[in-house]
Amino acid sequence: MATTNDHRTDLARGLVSLAVFTLTHRDVPVPSVVTVTHYAKGSDEEIRAEIDRIAALLGVATDPGDADQNHYTTAVNFGPVTYQAVGILAAARTRHQAQTSHEDCITLDPPVS
Repeated sequence: MATTNDHRTDLARGLVSLAVFTLTHRDVPVPSVVTVTHYAKGSDEEIRAEIDRIAALLGVATDPGDADQNHYTTAVNFGPVTYQAVGILAAARTRHQAQTSHEDCITLDPPVS
């Protein structure tokens, strides 16, 4: 499939192609759900503003359920397909960086058979 310089068009064509493929190749297993995720970037204020803007465009609210993990999200479902917009706030990014900063310093022994 040829691509264009328009990411939105390429994404839509890819999704349509996947839909046609799954309908015409019934022997190929498919997942029970599919999630398409947009990640907002910027400062916490910019992230919140973008997620709020997307929520308004989708006609849904933001999800306070992820607030304790410092994620700011919104989503809309199309049956088993979900479009979600996620903002990972600075506290969560800092926590993740701290948790993974030493992982390259550890070498695990090979499993014993």
